[in-house]
Formats: sequence, structure tokens, C-alpha cells
Amino acid sequence: MEKEILEILKSMQSDMVSMKNDIKSTKEDIKGIKSTQEEHTQILRALEHKTEVISAQQENLKHEVAEIKGEVKSIRKDLSQVEIVTANNWADIAKLKAIK
Repeated sequence: MEKEILEILKSMQSDMVSMKNDIKSTKEDIKGIKSTQEEHTQILRALEHKTEVISAQQENLKHEVAEIKGEVKSIRKDLSQVEIVTANNWADIAKLKAIK
């Protein structure tokens, strides 16, 4: 009976040593996971910052495009007026030539 108890205790001790090794390995794995998680967090923060910068640049571009669009409309209007004035000038030149 004592032998059986001794064997059981030895088996339990062996299991405990195995469990200690498993726990140690798990702790090391957790440290690695924490390190990776910190790296991912830094990457995500950098990406968030970059996204904010790009978003601000995009808004700026929208305003610039709207401004350019307004300027183009104004140039087109001015060009139309130049065409009208030029046409009137050609008509006046034709009248003056006819008078000669």
C-alpha cells in the first residue's frame, strides 16, 4: 500500500513539474503576445494619424478644386465676352471697309 501511495505521489510530482513547465512556457508566450500587441497598437496609431492627415489634405483639395472651378467659370465668361467684342469689332471693320 505504501508503494502505491509512493507511486501516486511520484506521479503527482511528475505532473506538477510538467504543469510548472507548461505555465512557464505560457508566461513566455504571453510576453510575446503582449509585445506583438504593443507593436500593433503603435502601428494602428500611426495609421490613424496618417488617415487624419490624408483626410485633412483631401478637404483642402476639395476647397482648392472648388476655387479652381469658380475661376474656370469666370475665365469662360470673360472669354465669351471677348468673343462677342471681337465679333463686333469684325463687324465694324467690315462696315469701314464697305464705306471706302
